Amino acid sequence: MSAPLGIGIRSGSYGSLDKQVQNGTSRKASKMLKEKEKERLFLWICKFAGRKKVGMLFLCLISAAVFVWVLYVGKGEDSQDGNTVTNINVNESVSKSDSTFENSMTNAMGLTKRLVLLPPPTGYFLGYHLPPGHPCNSFTLPPPPADKKRTGPRPCPVCYLPVEEAIGLMPALPSPSPVLGNLTYVYEENLSRDGEFGGSDFGGYPTLKQRNDSFDIRESMTVHCGFVRGIKPGRNTGFDIDGADLFEMEQCDGVVVASAIFGNFDVINEPNNISDYSRKTVCFLMFVDEQTEKYLISSGKLGISKKIGLWRTIVARNLPYPDARRTGKIPKLLLHRLVPNARYSIWLDGKLELVVDPYQILERFLWRKNATFAISKHYRRFDVFIEAEANKAAGKYDNASIDFQIEFYKKEGLTPYTEAKLPLISDVPEGCVIVREHVPISNLFACLWFNEVDRFTSRDQISFSTVRDKILSRVDFHFNMFLDCERRNFVVQKYHRDLLLRLAPPASPPPPSPPPPLPVLETSPEKGANSPIRRGPGRRGKDRRAGSRRHRKVVAGGREMEPS
Repeated sequence: MSAPLGIGIRSGSYGSLDKQVQNGTSRKASKMLKEKEKERLFLWICKFAGRKKVGMLFLCLISAAVFVWVLYVGKGEDSQDGNTVTNINVNESVSKSDSTFENSMTNAMGLTKRLVLLPPPTGYFLGYHLPPGHPCNSFTLPPPPADKKRTGPRPCPVCYLPVEEAIGLMPALPSPSPVLGNLTYVYEENLSRDGEFGGSDFGGYPTLKQRNDSFDIRESMTVHCGFVRGIKPGRNTGFDIDGADLFEMEQCDGVVVASAIFGNFDVINEPNNISDYSRKTVCFLMFVDEQTEKYLISSGKLGISKKIGLWRTIVARNLPYPDARRTGKIPKLLLHRLVPNARYSIWLDGKLELVVDPYQILERFLWRKNATFAISKHYRRFDVFIEAEANKAAGKYDNASIDFQIEFYKKEGLTPYTEAKLPLISDVPEGCVIVREHVPISNLFACLWFNEVDRFTSRDQISFSTVRDKILSRVDFHFNMFLDCERRNFVVQKYHRDLLLRLAPPASPPPPSPPPPLPVLETSPEKGANSPIRRGPGRRGKDRRAGSRRHRKVVAGGREMEPS
């Protein structure tokens, strides 16, 4: 006989009903026990609270608890207020357009803050875009003016941001250096010349294998980069610099504008249109040799402050090359070694005058383009072979050395420039201006470019494209080559000193000519010894005609006969 059907055997998804009933009964019982314990505790407190000492103790404990609670709540509110003020800064994770809008709204509210782009997850600056509708997004170059009298190169308009906006867009983080993360430099106490392939005591004598290995981009590299005979550049390395100047250069940890004059070849040009912020934060360094220093002191332009306007003069001694042009390549290409803590640099040849604020230049040609190296194309030539022939025709360097360098590059695969190299617009730079960020990959490019100049001719336009193309074939080097007319917008080219001296007017006017002589007095024999005859000056210039000379004849008796 089957067991009678009951609700206890009914099951469900959350367990059997009988267990649920049992669990409910047990929970009620435990709840009743807890309530009884609370009642006993309350009765116990009331029993002892009536006593004087115990009551006072309870009151003190309750007062202390209330005080701690009030203090904790008040502190929390203060911290929230403090966080509200701090959070006014732009969250670096917002987009560029949102940041610009928030920045303008904050400035309108009377608050001042710096627009800083957020470090991406990789910890690098990855560029930005100007907000939609910005005038620079639709900026195009106008056609050149129809001036038939001026056919040479000329400046063209450039869309710069205002100085304050450019300063606000300075990246807080460095740009990425593809593949290469750690770059160190060769130091040789005793120079090795085994298997050398060009070079010098200053730059070392790397072999052809070492040269080829230096183009194999790796995560960590050690390359020749000048100053091989000393641990610290400028100290017993050739191109030696005083300790005080080395210390000053180490303090430059932001933007550097540098130039050089060797052999007293140029005149120092004072930068113009420089903002107060740049005057305070940018290092303006002018490298000179002892010959130029002597002239600056004797002419009264250089005093004990070592400054001429914005420029701080840095005297280089024990120069490694007799050629001033080759010596000038040291601060031009190895500036990252001389100013090791700088983030950005702008190089200007000594003949140039800077007329735009450095932060505007960096924003336009580096940050907005997301580039780490920027240089202008040559205004006329874009092919290395044509550039080499132009150098030979102008006598810029020994022709045989230029031919040897070109032949070597041809064997490595150098070909004439064609449109197949686009978007690279030229193989020949106008190397008088270099704008760059000091990150490992751009520093490597500068080192290898200098090594070619040290190994072959000092004409850096010839070796530029070879170094650039070898690096670009291996890594995504953020490189920007801009138009020559854009370069001429922010620098003005002046004449070299020797040409200025030839063009200069005479220092003082020539001395006045002496007065004409007094008339000569003669004695007439007819009028006696005491009767003078006045003789006027003869005819001159246009008054004297060919074939009209008057020949005076004297006859007997002392009378003069006029010619018929």
